Amino acid sequence: MKQKTTLYSLVKWTFYISVIMGAVGFWFRNDFPAANERIIDPQVAKEPLQNKVNKESFKLMRNGVVYEVNPLYEYELSGLVVSLNHHDGKFGLHKRSEDHINVADLCVVWGVNAKQVDLNEFDFWNGEFTCNYLTKNSLQARLFKDNQLSNNHLVAVDEFIREKIADVKVGDQIYLKGWLSEYRNHLGSRGTSITRDDTGNGACETIYINDFKILDSMQTSWRTIYSMGLWGLLFSALIWVWGVGTGRFK
Repeated sequence: MKQKTTLYSLVKWTFYISVIMGAVGFWFRNDFPAANERIIDPQVAKEPLQNKVNKESFKLMRNGVVYEVNPLYEYELSGLVVSLNHHDGKFGLHKRSEDHINVADLCVVWGVNAKQVDLNEFDFWNGEFTCNYLTKNSLQARLFKDNQLSNNHLVAVDEFIREKIADVKVGDQIYLKGWLSEYRNHLGSRGTSITRDDTGNGACETIYINDFKILDSMQTSWRTIYSMGLWGLLFSALIWVWGVGTGRFK
């Protein structure tokens, strides 16, 4: 009986501790490493590349909807993801406008913002089509460069590229290449920003993606704690089921 009681207590406390670890780790999972501990890919320190392109518009189809894409500029961007919104065309304005090709919005920073700014002093969040940020730290606000942040509407139809974009998480360092583009379907159209110096409505880049890579993923102690909490919950649940099934915990 003592052995059974010891096992029961072990499972019970493993469950309680795992719940706490999972909850705390989840809450802080998107905290960034300190600026002096952040390892930034050299590409992320660079400005985006943009060149005028002479390419005719083209049509494509997805989910039975025909779209016309008009490329304006070749565009390359490497950045650190600070906020994101994945889309599947089944909700909100994407559903109403039958937009099945805008697979995600990625809000990214680069340059000084990625290397020197204390990003944990900022709140970043995505609306359906926007990226927003706020800080109460005046020193970090002065250091932060508005023209080294962009919200990017990613347009993709290639399944391999769409799957890679779907894997992106906050803290990932990404590389993308494509065309700054306008596109339309029978219900409406979407334009694109062509400068990093604009703000407000229409300031987002709309990019038809030809190449996409995750250069590096953020690994922090909070994410490790979160993962350990999940594994602890799974372990304790399995032992509990075994204990009840075998009569050990009656």
